[in-house]
Amino acid sequence: MATIRQVAMRANVSVATVSRVINNKGYVDANTRKIVLKAIEELNYVPNSVAQVLAGKKMKVIALIVPDISNPFFAELAKAIEEQARQKGYTLFLCNSSEEEQKEFGYIEVLKSKSIDGIIFATHHLNEAMLDHCRDLPVVLMDRAWIKQSLNKDTFVISARNQRGVQLAIRHLLEMGCRKIAHIYGPQQVITARERRLSYQKEVERFSWYSDSLMAPGYFQIEGGRKAIQALLKKHPDIDGVFVGNDTMAIGALKGLHQMKIEVPHQVAICGFDGIQMTRMMEPELTTIAQPIEAMGKKACQILIDLIEGNKKPKQHIEFDVQLIVRGSTKRR
Repeated sequence: MATIRQVAMRANVSVATVSRVINNKGYVDANTRKIVLKAIEELNYVPNSVAQVLAGKKMKVIALIVPDISNPFFAELAKAIEEQARQKGYTLFLCNSSEEEQKEFGYIEVLKSKSIDGIIFATHHLNEAMLDHCRDLPVVLMDRAWIKQSLNKDTFVISARNQRGVQLAIRHLLEMGCRKIAHIYGPQQVITARERRLSYQKEVERFSWYSDSLMAPGYFQIEGGRKAIQALLKKHPDIDGVFVGNDTMAIGALKGLHQMKIEVPHQVAICGFDGIQMTRMMEPELTTIAQPIEAMGKKACQILIDLIEGNKKPKQHIEFDVQLIVRGSTKRR
């Protein structure tokens, strides 16, 4: 295992300089900091965390709790947070809760016992009891973890403009000539899924063709999306457009339409939501409402590190704008 002295020799600086970079204290010019961080990475140097804790210093370890790492959205989010954490000299613990509340509470217990410095929540099970249990830790919430009570505490919320995204999706499908637009929605206990469903209803309820039966659950899963589109078309064979509450379900819906020999987009156009990289691997490529996943992850990480290092800020709810990315699944001739 590499030592701090070996890092100093590799970077051709003093041990004190390496220490200032590791602890993010004292002035080190940008170029020297870059050289030291490169030496740390090349030597795979890990500071003695036990010694740091005993000395009253931070572990420089943060945690991200996600509900389902197999969902590409959370994989991309975790990647962005890990990259930002590493650049700041922090290590990331990734905790996959499998959508289980008790598992999330167990993670909080373990993380606190390991002297973790802060937590980013991206799950929907977070409640008042969990927040109270984290009262001694800096916490940042991603949008699905947002609960109204959290705004009364010293917490930060990072979210995307869900309502604006749904407006863009519905208006785009109408502009493409769609005359009857259905919606596949995610679990309604998840605030993002609920906001997107309610926004869909608000956008289309003025049309004579609208009915509640044009909505079906897809559970944020590929198979859920496949089954939902088939159930919707069985009830409404004249559906010619679908807004889907996330890209994972939209990929499943695309698969279901192919199985039914329905041509996309000329018979049914599909628009998803999230902007995951997998949407570009489909045929046709999937039109989507893209959240700036990387920017959201990096912002959440930076805020958490600022809080850990004592750079106090007033609690905030930071909303990121979304973007309509038009691809083959809605481009009609």
